[in-house]
Amino acid sequence: MRRLVTVSSKTPVRFTRFMSTEKCAVAVVGCGVPARGMGWYHAHQMIENQVPSAKLTDVIEPWFLGAGANSPAGEEFAKFKTANPQVNFHTSVASMAKVPPGEKKLALISGRTADNPKLLRECIDQGCTHIFLEKPGAPSVPELESMADYAKSKGVGVYMGYNKNVTKYVLEALEAEKKAGPGATTAFYHNNAYKKEELPECFERNAEGMLKNMAVHELALLVTYYGVKADNIKSIVPDKAYSSCQTLGKFTDFDAIGFTVTTTEGKTVSVYADRCGDTGGGGFSEAVVSLNGKEVFRSMTPDAELKAQVAPKLKAHPDWMPYFHLQHDDYITLKDRVCAAIMSGTEPEGVASIAVAVETLKVAEMLTPTLTKELTA
Repeated sequence: MRRLVTVSSKTPVRFTRFMSTEKCAVAVVGCGVPARGMGWYHAHQMIENQVPSAKLTDVIEPWFLGAGANSPAGEEFAKFKTANPQVNFHTSVASMAKVPPGEKKLALISGRTADNPKLLRECIDQGCTHIFLEKPGAPSVPELESMADYAKSKGVGVYMGYNKNVTKYVLEALEAEKKAGPGATTAFYHNNAYKKEELPECFERNAEGMLKNMAVHELALLVTYYGVKADNIKSIVPDKAYSSCQTLGKFTDFDAIGFTVTTTEGKTVSVYADRCGDTGGGGFSEAVVSLNGKEVFRSMTPDAELKAQVAPKLKAHPDWMPYFHLQHDDYITLKDRVCAAIMSGTEPEGVASIAVAVETLKVAEMLTPTLTKELTA
């Protein structure tokens, strides 16, 4: 039922980049463990000058510069700090110098989701003119809406790290669906590589639930490209044969979920997510376009070309999180689009705004109880 298919598309994917001769100053807030933390990898890419429009100026890391400094991970962080004297390191947002009036600065917030509401306000109060938030942005819709309102009141643009919005396999599938014509539909598949025995820890660590965590990237695609909203979903049809909902310890969640939504505007799109969907390890995602019940196009990440590029990186850095290598180019594209647009006074093409993130969380909060009831009845 869940088959790994290798594809290598020749379809060219072109991105529009807003050119600027200046680099945007960036502060990474919530760096995390070197080789493991998402914030660290964002910082690493900028330190290595892989993001043409960005310059890392500051790193805020309260834990490893504070109470966690003497831990093994803290010692690794200290090495990272020592190796980068050109970057200013801080224990808090407030200890970073305020952004002078007229200057532009992006705060890339990559800490715990629960800390984001506080961190966003602190960064804005410190003068940051733009914010980049990792998904899902906040634990709940009211919190994210409050963050959006505060940013708007201060004239601060907020963008989201939904990398699948700019990933090659998604853009190819969208184009294929368009070419297939009326009646064509797309199903987005997302497969993680957890083992069954690892699910209790997975459920606990990702307690916000499948649809706010693993599958939230797909929901952002639905909101961005299909106009799906919490108040325009006409029907929700779960795939009971594919789906699984269980209680492990104190947590009840889906380890696999499949469903199709149709909007009042007549758009139909499907999502399939499986925590244990890739027994080969590493994880993969697919998009399958169908017309009249027959598959007409399939794209995947990683495809054969990307696997070939990633293999030597995995060998060179086996201790790094594997998805860093797989999504390396997407992370660069997102940051570069945001930073280039900031310096050019434009909006970044294809990058999700906080408004998209709010609607995505609304969709997740609407779907979760409905699908749970359907699949546990």
